[in-house]
Amino acid sequence: MHLSTLLSLPASLALLTLATVYASPHSYTEHLHLLPLPQSHLHAHFNFTATTPLSAYESSHFRYFPRSLAQILQHTRTKELHLRFTTGRWDDESWGARPLDGTREGGTGVELWAWVDGGGSKTVPEERWSELVNSLSGLFCASLNFIDSTKTVRPVRLFEPEGDHGSEKGGLQLLHGMLPHEVVCTENLTPFLKLLPCKGKAGISTLLDGHKLFDATWQSMAIDVRPVCGAADGGECVLEIQQSVSMALSIPRSMRDRHDPIPRPAKIEDVQCDESKPWNGHDTCFPNAVTDEPAWTLSKVFGHAAKGACDLERNDQAFDVTLEVPSDRPVNATGASELTFPSTTRRHYRLSASSSFDLSLPACPSPVNPMALFTPPLYATRQIAGHGQERGSMHTTLRNPHAHPLTLVYMESLPWYLRPYMHTLRLSNGKQEKLYYTPALDRERGTHLELVLTIPAQSTTTLTYDFEKAVLRYTEYPPDANRGFDVAPAVVRVLSEHGGFGGSYVRTTSLLLSLPTPDFSMPYNVIILTSTVIALGFGSLFNLLTRSFVLAEEVPPSPLAGIIRRARDAVKGLLGKKTGGDEKESKAADAQAGETAEAPSLAKERTDGKANGIANGHADLRERKARVVT
Repeated sequence: MHLSTLLSLPASLALLTLATVYASPHSYTEHLHLLPLPQSHLHAHFNFTATTPLSAYESSHFRYFPRSLAQILQHTRTKELHLRFTTGRWDDESWGARPLDGTREGGTGVELWAWVDGGGSKTVPEERWSELVNSLSGLFCASLNFIDSTKTVRPVRLFEPEGDHGSEKGGLQLLHGMLPHEVVCTENLTPFLKLLPCKGKAGISTLLDGHKLFDATWQSMAIDVRPVCGAADGGECVLEIQQSVSMALSIPRSMRDRHDPIPRPAKIEDVQCDESKPWNGHDTCFPNAVTDEPAWTLSKVFGHAAKGACDLERNDQAFDVTLEVPSDRPVNATGASELTFPSTTRRHYRLSASSSFDLSLPACPSPVNPMALFTPPLYATRQIAGHGQERGSMHTTLRNPHAHPLTLVYMESLPWYLRPYMHTLRLSNGKQEKLYYTPALDRERGTHLELVLTIPAQSTTTLTYDFEKAVLRYTEYPPDANRGFDVAPAVVRVLSEHGGFGGSYVRTTSLLLSLPTPDFSMPYNVIILTSTVIALGFGSLFNLLTRSFVLAEEVPPSPLAGIIRRARDAVKGLLGKKTGGDEKESKAADAQAGETAEAPSLAKERTDGKANGIANGHADLRERKARVVT
């Protein structure tokens, strides 16, 4: 597939937008660009552009421009805004260059940068920036309020204003923040659609379904607000907002039945096996690479067809959908009229306001007119190396695939708990032109590292440095502390060959940093043990101080105990009257039997007594004789 024409899409959209702007200051246009990609993927780019005169904006008069966003920009004195919601990864090795030169995409998660009127102060921009992120957080149902001073940097060479600010440009200050851990989902898409004039009820915005969008391999939602002024004719300046959604969909995955979304393996007889492999057999298959383009329809890929057109001040030559396929590939379009332009690979369609629009493309065994992929301007990868919980190293690889050297701006925004050692910064096979560095302050400010580099032609440059991991307080760890901490991706801007700004952007993937994590069960054990000791000690001491100890004899009898005792005695008395006569007879019989039994024993005792007396008498006599002899 040819992606070079995709890069010229902003120019065509700009011409279409400018033609509408000068016809009417209040304007609205929308456009969908479809491009099949290798590996059975489809790239879809939705663009919605609305403008309003600056005079109407300052007087709070809006027609197509969203009022909710305009009020936030007016309150925070924001002159230019760029907001990104991105998930997934663009496979530049297989799909070629990034759409729109990477100008309408951001890093993983949420990325925001804006030019704020500083008013000649250093603290006022930070206060307005804080109000801006908090307001946008509520508007888009995102965690933008977590972009505080520790996640905010001030880039020097990475970004340039896209709008025409005139004499106000000198007083504007750029602030940039990223949230790599933010999960983009449907609750962010709904406020995005509410900013559109048709609210996602008509036009190409009806194709934006959350189930399909967030199931894509890669997707990015962008909002760009900038002032645009006329050329030399002195036309009126307008405030332009561009809302865009760009995604790379897997066609087989998107066309899966919604009622049975579980992926199931294909049957062995439906898989094309590579029979040249030695392990190929009747039960073993090594699949061939899929080179055929599958059949697909717009309604099955996005869940339903486009419902009519959002017909707001369109001119006769405006088109809503562009399909980029070879001219000899059959295409069946319903609910739209095809416009003819001098192009061999693009087909333009104008939607009908009263019928649904759908596209149908049959399977293509192999590209009829194969075209080479457009080579990306730069390949960039970034990894964390090292072992242990104390130190590590950062490795960034930049590869220039072109036959001429590249000049680029490389920026990293590091959290404060990742402390780089700048004396270990090493650049191999490249030249460092300039360095902008702002050190971090614990819990107050992150690290800002920005370099201007030159990479030789068809070579690879490696940027490395060592860093130290900080130890956090136990209250600063998130609930999933053992997962790690997200590090924002690096942003690379490739400058034009003449050294000026206006090149393409490349962003690396976000990283996962493992910090020293304490055993969070120990605080629980300490709390339980401490509470037990305190309870025992305090309880004993409290008893000694508040209780009075007396003898049991000193305790007065309880009235209830006296009542119980009297009741018991009364019951015994009643029982004693009934059994009194029987007890007397039994006592007399026992006494008579006792006297009879005692007679022999008394006689025996008398006999034993006499014997003992005689024995005692003889003993006394012997004792007296012994005394006389002595």
